[in-house]
Amino acid sequence: MTADARTTAARPDLAARWLEGLVPAARYVDPKSMVGAVPLVAIRARPSEAAEQRDQLLFGERFLVLETADGWAWGQAPRDGYVGWVDVSQLAPETARPTYRIAVPLAHAYAEPDVRSPATGPFVLGSLLCEEGRDGRFLKAAGAGWFVAGALAPVGWFEIDPVAVAERMAGAPYLWGGRSALGVDCSGLILQALQACGRACPRDSDQQAAVLGRPIPREAFGRGDLVFWKGHVALGLSADCVLHANSAAMAVSADPLESALQRNRQIYGEPTAWRRLC
Repeated sequence: MTADARTTAARPDLAARWLEGLVPAARYVDPKSMVGAVPLVAIRARPSEAAEQRDQLLFGERFLVLETADGWAWGQAPRDGYVGWVDVSQLAPETARPTYRIAVPLAHAYAEPDVRSPATGPFVLGSLLCEEGRDGRFLKAAGAGWFVAGALAPVGWFEIDPVAVAERMAGAPYLWGGRSALGVDCSGLILQALQACGRACPRDSDQQAAVLGRPIPREAFGRGDLVFWKGHVALGLSADCVLHANSAAMAVSADPLESALQRNRQIYGEPTAWRRLC
């Protein structure tokens, strides 16, 4: 079976050490573990700002660097497995394990423990933070600033309803390769909703269709179920309504299932899978 290049840290000239003996390459190297140092880091197909954004690295997420060249780092984001190029100036050395994650769609960091102080961000749902201190209702995160603690959750605490998480991103603009309330694509919405609930999830819709949940018949579809097309995925809000990031609305929108089926038939064809997460 051919390895999926999207999630295999290998090229003909270079591969990750853990792939030695499994994937052919001219040389194998041990990665250097870095983390996202800005709210969102584009993971690109090539080392260029003009290249396609295929995924994003959130603040505090690890990126395993295998090569750096001309200001770009090539490697793999272990949280969703994606391989690509990132701007090395947007990474920082990994120095400590994160202790908190952002639990709301968007949150600002402040220069001081005061909402009137200069703000940076916004930082997005799922970003990982290392606590440096406390002051009243504020928590200081390394490399970021002061957050209102109510916007955070301890690492290891998860939500229980991915639909509720996804609904909080309604209206977010559509963005190819995006995975936040600042911009998200169809599979990125599912990824964020499931990761907030502590569930592993691949990055792209075809990968999700292959491993998430179990098959169900069309007539059983309901809240929390997934419907897949070749190139698209939507989340059930009810038996007859779906939520999805789509390029028709250019946003995360709730649509009647029949309308989505009719419109997507012209773009993607018939659904390829109906799946239940639980």
